[in-house]
Amino acid sequence: MDIINNTDEYYMKEALKEAEKAMMRDEIPVGAVIVYKNQIIGRAHNLTETLNDVTAHAEMQAFTAAANTMGSKYLTECTLYVTLEPCIMCAGACFWTQIGRMVYGAADKERGFTRIRKKILHPKTQVMAGVLEQECSNILTAFFRKKR
Repeated sequence: MDIINNTDEYYMKEALKEAEKAMMRDEIPVGAVIVYKNQIIGRAHNLTETLNDVTAHAEMQAFTAAANTMGSKYLTECTLYVTLEPCIMCAGACFWTQIGRMVYGAADKERGFTRIRKKILHPKTQVMAGVLEQECSNILTAFFRKKR
């Protein structure tokens, strides 16, 4: 069955395509897309190894692309789709962009932002977790299994 455009699953599949690009570059396979009015305005994947930059997470790269497209640092009417729960750094960036909505696939039990007890996202940001969770977890598991 095809996934209809403009659903959370559709956009998470687009984020998974980005994660696959990261894996092909031997980067931790995390992908992100940012959507505004049913259009992808930013897409990215982890580039920390490629750029030798610990801040080059998929979310950070996608925020830059989306802000450039929008001509604004604020993304209040946008949705971030990311295959792995954002870390504290990326959740902080979500706050600063005032992203309207965040949707993530796999939980990050070690470094995810939900592990801290303080509210780190902008108060108006809506969060949905677990979209295509198994697919998002599988690509990470396969990557780390190959590394060991």
